[in-house]
Amino acid sequence: MSFPSYETLELAPEPGGILRVWLNRPAKRNALNTTALDELADCYGRLQREWETRVVVLGGRGLSFCAGADRKDPPASARTRRSSGASERERRWASQVGRRACSAIADCEAITIARVHGHAVGGGLALALCCDFRIASSDTVFHVPEVDLGIPLLWGATPKLIYEVGAARAREIILACDRFGGAEAMRWNVVHKSVPAAALDAEVDAFAKRMAGKPEIAVHMAKTQLRGYARGAVLGDATEADADLMLGASRTGVARDSFRIPE
Repeated sequence: MSFPSYETLELAPEPGGILRVWLNRPAKRNALNTTALDELADCYGRLQREWETRVVVLGGRGLSFCAGADRKDPPASARTRRSSGASERERRWASQVGRRACSAIADCEAITIARVHGHAVGGGLALALCCDFRIASSDTVFHVPEVDLGIPLLWGATPKLIYEVGAARAREIILACDRFGGAEAMRWNVVHKSVPAAALDAEVDAFAKRMAGKPEIAVHMAKTQLRGYARGAVLGDATEADADLMLGASRTGVARDSFRIPE
């Protein structure tokens, strides 16, 4: 495998074509800043040409899978603030850093699995939703707090959530901003399996090996076929405008206070 040394990710290849990608900011509960999202986009982009890798498992080091966007170091904040000197087009491009990371995961040619534990909050849940399969510990806390923080759910996660769980449930998750657990997440199709915390690694390992052991070309054809049909279920891709929504919302007082966004 040919990957650079990442600051926020830890890569661990395993026999049988399985790669572990660990979010590695445990002191921050793997909160996502610009570097983390850039590195995720780079890593999953490179995996398009890593033919030996058949299954990629995304997990989080420490107590949580991912606490969402880093509110003390918000993604793209250095380039999107008005005082940055960046052009309007550069600011718009920079604000799509989360969408680029999510798109790279969703477009990965290998089978992708999210190993979810602790917390999956906001952008962290967005990363998990981009994976083909999601396996969570039953004590995981899921939370989409964006509306209460003064911004919409972005990074392409809103249409993905609607597609996975249905419009009525997605509306509740996004607008009510209530926390929910692993059992509810499985019942609502947010995750595929919810297991006791002590059984999480064994469940993920067994499933990853099962997927890696299937006929490679048939798996790839089926995955891309499913992806194509999923994209055909919507007319166009409105997430192209997520950057504009973020730039607009970030100018409000609630969002600035929530994410410590300077002028």
